[in-house]
Amino acid sequence: MRNKRVLSLLFIVLPLVAYLLALNTSCSTIECPVQNKVALNFAVRTYDSSGAEVTDTLNDTLYVWSERKNGTDTLILNRAVGVTSFSLPLSYSHPEDVLVFATIAYDGSDFTLDTVWIQKEDIPHFESVDCSAHFFHNLTSVRSTHFGIDTVFINNPSVTYDPSADNIHIHFKE
Repeated sequence: MRNKRVLSLLFIVLPLVAYLLALNTSCSTIECPVQNKVALNFAVRTYDSSGAEVTDTLNDTLYVWSERKNGTDTLILNRAVGVTSFSLPLSYSHPEDVLVFATIAYDGSDFTLDTVWIQKEDIPHFESVDCSAHFFHNLTSVRSTHFGIDTVFINNPSVTYDPSADNIHIHFKE
């Protein structure tokens, strides 16, 4: 009688243990990145007296709009003040993004409007079926108008998850 109880207990416990072990090991090796925001990182820069590029702080208020292909626009950066860097999203399916930069002086005495054109290649990025789909980008060129922007250039063309990469250096006029 005692052997029957042990056997019936084993038939219940062993499958349960096997099931729990299978749950614990399945899909545990797939980890989606926590920092999975793909964004274009701008670094605000200026030149010092020796001509070397150094970090600058934008004291004016900055607004950035993205022009959509259907003719509308959307605000993607609102009232950035005192920034040394900022991040903006890029489109997934257009070879060129058009951004409109508006800067308003701290005291409201000056307003400038610039357009920045960013040409890029979109690269589908796949981690796993468990992770959401993303696109990385390879920047091929950047140009702008020069009302409030002095210069803009590509520093690191690879736009990925890395928030520390300065993709574009932008110099605003004094």
